Amino acid sequence: MKRLAAVLLASVALSGCVATNADIASAEQTSVGCSDTQTECINVWFDEKFEELLAVSPILQTSLGIKTDYDKLDDFSLEAAQAQADWWARATAEMEATFDYDELSYEAKTSYDVFQYRAEMAARSAEFYDQQYILHQMGGMHAFLPSFLLSQHSVASERDMEAFISRLGGIATAMDQLLARAQANAAAGTRPPRFSYDAVIAESQGLITGAPFENGDPSALWTGTQERLATLVEQNAISQERADDLREEARTILTGQTAPAYQHVIDWFTADRPNSDEIAQGVTTLPGGEEFYAFSLNQMTTTDMTADQIHRLGLDEVARIRGEMEAIMQEVGFDGTLEEFFVFTRTDPQFFFPDNEAGAQMYIDRATQHIDAITARLPEFFGTLPKAALEVRRVEAFREQDGAAQHYSPGTPDGSRPGVYYAHLSDMTAMPIPPLEAIAYHEGNPGHHMQISIAQELEGIPRFRTQGFYLSAFGEGWGLYAESLAKEMGGYENPYSDFGRLQSEMWRAIRLVVDTGIHTKGWTEDQAVAYSLQNSPNPETVARSEVQRYFVLPGQATSYKIGQIRIQQLRSRAEEALGDDFDIRSFHDTVLGGGMMPLTVLEQRVDRWIASQQTGWRQDLRKGKVSEDQSPALPLLWLRMTSGYPASSSSRGPSAVRSDPARWAHLFLHPAASRPRGHGWQRY
Repeated sequence: MKRLAAVLLASVALSGCVATNADIASAEQTSVGCSDTQTECINVWFDEKFEELLAVSPILQTSLGIKTDYDKLDDFSLEAAQAQADWWARATAEMEATFDYDELSYEAKTSYDVFQYRAEMAARSAEFYDQQYILHQMGGMHAFLPSFLLSQHSVASERDMEAFISRLGGIATAMDQLLARAQANAAAGTRPPRFSYDAVIAESQGLITGAPFENGDPSALWTGTQERLATLVEQNAISQERADDLREEARTILTGQTAPAYQHVIDWFTADRPNSDEIAQGVTTLPGGEEFYAFSLNQMTTTDMTADQIHRLGLDEVARIRGEMEAIMQEVGFDGTLEEFFVFTRTDPQFFFPDNEAGAQMYIDRATQHIDAITARLPEFFGTLPKAALEVRRVEAFREQDGAAQHYSPGTPDGSRPGVYYAHLSDMTAMPIPPLEAIAYHEGNPGHHMQISIAQELEGIPRFRTQGFYLSAFGEGWGLYAESLAKEMGGYENPYSDFGRLQSEMWRAIRLVVDTGIHTKGWTEDQAVAYSLQNSPNPETVARSEVQRYFVLPGQATSYKIGQIRIQQLRSRAEEALGDDFDIRSFHDTVLGGGMMPLTVLEQRVDRWIASQQTGWRQDLRKGKVSEDQSPALPLLWLRMTSGYPASSSSRGPSAVRSDPARWAHLFLHPAASRPRGHGWQRY
């Protein structure tokens, strides 16, 4: 799972103090005069706006390898969040008033659409601030901020070290802001389930246990501090005397600011715990919860699919994948039912590494081997390859959870920090071997690492589309597509590993059923776990951890399968339209070559690429040798209309195509023609 949500929530820079809304306004620039084409002008404008976004997010700066505001963190107050939404509204109004959409190049129009989409999501998200769970067990800020500091704040000088220590104090300020928002939402009736309270308390306590907070082994933050100081001394960057002074400064901040802030979180969550639901309920039980969940599905899938549509799709996918699982069960000669085969792969010792440190290292080594092998095959399937390095690491002890989802953290665009695939390995009985290979491909190559690294390294695409921006349907959809693509690339030679691939895909199908079941059909945690175990060999520890995740991240789990299916449909469409002329490398470069985008915009991008591959027909059309009704793209349009995949509810959707297919074919085949605008079935 990709975790950029923390960065994207950031808004205004702070250094131990709360910034005002004026601070974000002060970062706004006045667009430079531009006498060039509309496309050149708007690209300059996009660069300005990205710099404004960077200026108010020190976390995003650091994630991209930029050391401006290196001593600061972001402002996590409600006022800062609203200021960010207001910025998007002002920026979009400025864009719409300044630039002529019809005069833009295709790529600039895509940027325009994506910018509008982000503004729309910011405005709609602001309507549901009261429904958000502020601190919870799934990468909550209380755990993210220390992890960010330890994994991304590199220290190469005395100044870098001073900035690191300053940020230790900034964590305290951020936690005070986040706690205030959690308290306000609780007063409004929004509390995460009790298991989430328990996780926040335990994780927060773990961060302030040990030295320098008390006697015992060094805490993670103290270890990170001492290691950085020791390295600077070894490199003669500072003297031992200066290192000692900085160590005492860090100790004072940790014990006098950071620890008390976390203790406030622990105390309040402990006191408020009895008010939380011991039996977890979906977000539709919250005030305004039904509208919030509908928005969450829309935001996470970038489609207008309803909960019922997603639920039915999930049931169909579960049934389909069960059939493929049964085929592998017969291939390996297992005598029994599929449910019995689940138990076999869930419990037989051959499917697990030893439950100790050696077993954890074996897991990391095996994942690395699979990634290295598939990486060697990338040039056969991709024209553009990532330059950034990739590492497989174990999650830090203070945030490690038994059976929790593995995830990827991006490197920097300049390659100074590698991308990292993190695995939770505290309980090896929750980490079966069969799905290991598929997960490695999902998080590494050709999955998240490849997709995000290529985006960050793109040239000629505005950076707001390629850096620090994550859309779950696109990113997670690609990750799941990558799992199946790896089979074409020579992966899964062992039938049990291929079963693990299906196990991984099955889990994403189960998510469609369980997420919507929890939030719209009243499913309990135990009911969701039982359904998961009935249809998957995943251990109960994993199933329960996953189900608890769905309670606190409503809708997010649906993005994987929706995105995967859409990318597969687009590929099938291209293969059918182009036949022997279909080029898998060019198709993949088209999908990954524009950065993050909603699925509706991706669909338009792929369709345009398909049309570009049919240039021979275009030339014949211009010479009068064929007519538009002989277009090889017309079947493509009918494929779009009859695919059964819900897109936008825009009036310019399938019904409009059916009413005047020749008109829409003309618009699709002639890029310069005037076209309807808006998200969804736009600009054929």
